[in-house]
Amino acid sequence: METKPTRVRILDAAHELMLTVGLARATTKEIARAAGCSEAALYKHFDSKEELFVRVLTERLPRLTPLLGGLAAEPGRGTLEENLTEIARQAALFYEQSFPIAASLYAETQLKRRHDDALRTLGAGPHLPIQGLDAYLRAEQAAGRVRAGADTYAAASLLLGACAQRAFAYDATDSGERPAVDEFAARLAKTLLGGISVAEPAV
Repeated sequence: METKPTRVRILDAAHELMLTVGLARATTKEIARAAGCSEAALYKHFDSKEELFVRVLTERLPRLTPLLGGLAAEPGRGTLEENLTEIARQAALFYEQSFPIAASLYAETQLKRRHDDALRTLGAGPHLPIQGLDAYLRAEQAAGRVRAGADTYAAASLLLGACAQRAFAYDATDSGERPAVDEFAARLAKTLLGGISVAEPAV
């Protein structure tokens, strides 16, 4: 049986541990042990636990950032509603999977501050998807598909904020179930479009 490369084993182990015990308690020592390698071997591939966290987000979770970058580079491709629906779908899945990993940080203020400082150094952070969606909406605005006066940053914040809320806001409802992701994404996109899209000419 073929053995996975060390880097892949480390990422797999980090993803699993971060999901089960949270980022705060997933130490590099435990990750290395779960990956079947030494801590020194882990540090040959990743400079810090924060870098490992960023790599888990970018390589093991839904690819939100590349989707946003690709759309911003090609405004006018597809319909605005289709694009926003896909963005909302990927974002909802991304937050659903990343929230359990990062939630433990919010219980420890100093750890959260150190983590945020490390992410800034790496050029990463939870603000980037908002900036990416804002950039896409501004590109569509320049292309004439988003209303000239629309607040694209607020629209990006509303869409992604709703997707993040889906990750934890529905656990206490009677059913205890999150809204189905496809329907949720479609409804978000349609509602957001009502506020920012260029009005169709009257027939």
